[in-house]
Amino acid sequence: MLPLNISSRVIAIILSLLVAGVLTTLALVGPTMSLQQGVLAAGITVAACFLLLYLMFEALIFREINSIYASLENVKRKEFRKMSSKFLFRPEPLKRMRDEIVDMAERKQKEIDELKRLQALRREFLADVSHELKTPIFAAQGFLHTILDDEDVDDFTRQRFLRKAANSLDALDTLVQDLVTISQLEKGVVRMRRQGFDIVALVHDIFEQLELKAAQRSVRLELFPPELPATGIRVLADRNRIRQVLINLIDNAIKYGRENGHVIVSLVESGKSVRVSVRDDGAGIPKQHLNRIFERFYRIDKSRSRDSGGSGLGLAICKHIIEAHKSTIRVQSEIGQGTSLEFKLIKPKTPLAPTAKAVGEEEAEA
Repeated sequence: MLPLNISSRVIAIILSLLVAGVLTTLALVGPTMSLQQGVLAAGITVAACFLLLYLMFEALIFREINSIYASLENVKRKEFRKMSSKFLFRPEPLKRMRDEIVDMAERKQKEIDELKRLQALRREFLADVSHELKTPIFAAQGFLHTILDDEDVDDFTRQRFLRKAANSLDALDTLVQDLVTISQLEKGVVRMRRQGFDIVALVHDIFEQLELKAAQRSVRLELFPPELPATGIRVLADRNRIRQVLINLIDNAIKYGRENGHVIVSLVESGKSVRVSVRDDGAGIPKQHLNRIFERFYRIDKSRSRDSGGSGLGLAICKHIIEAHKSTIRVQSEIGQGTSLEFKLIKPKTPLAPTAKAVGEEEAEA
């Protein structure tokens, strides 16, 4: 069968005109025919209508079915084509069915690809968490077995090995606690206890806590702008959780920033919110890593990150805490220009100050 490239509407119009022409011709010449001629003409008319209807099915239905099969073959090869949907109503049901099949297959393929991506992330997570757990366990195990297997170990070496084993177990405890925290945050079990507090005072407390660590790398901690309101800047958030976020961000800025550099914590009021940012002047983060730094156990420089300590879950926990506050943590970084992480916190609603008229009335009543 020769392929027809004309539309179904054009074919239907042509067939309608042909059938109408045959019936009109029969109606005109029928009264002048004899019985035998009339029977012959009726037979010819039936045959002509049969051929026209057969052609209609071949052109309109079978062609569309063949097109559906071709589309299914494209689906198998993941060769999806954009379908036009300018009109909600289409008279060609088979063509519409073909489009729906292709669209559905495309959506399913996207879901399958997403499931494969999540499966890969789960495998990567299991590999990372097993490695992170194995490191402190093997370290503590080695120190303890050394002491148990050698009875002649002097007291100084025994104390040193026990101290290292204790440090390894402390690191293991921190890792487990972080895993529990991030699991609870992802499930929504942990509720944010929002209260109004002065974030300027909180930053100063964190600076005092991290002052020794910053001094070890000759890093200067700064608060911007230098002239802040005497009353501080109040925000409405979970103070302990925001403290956890700021400690993690500032600690990372100290560890990965430039030696003899500075870390700037910026607090800028904008409308009903306060923009908080932590910026360092380190080497920066390559672009290919920016979208993954908030993943669990993701490390840009694995050897350097492990040497610096930490569980690899800090930024992931920060992300969940900020999202629980209906905000988003963003990262901006350029190679050689440092890194900045920022988020917004809402300010508490303050009661309206009394107007001058109201104050005058109160004084008059007094």
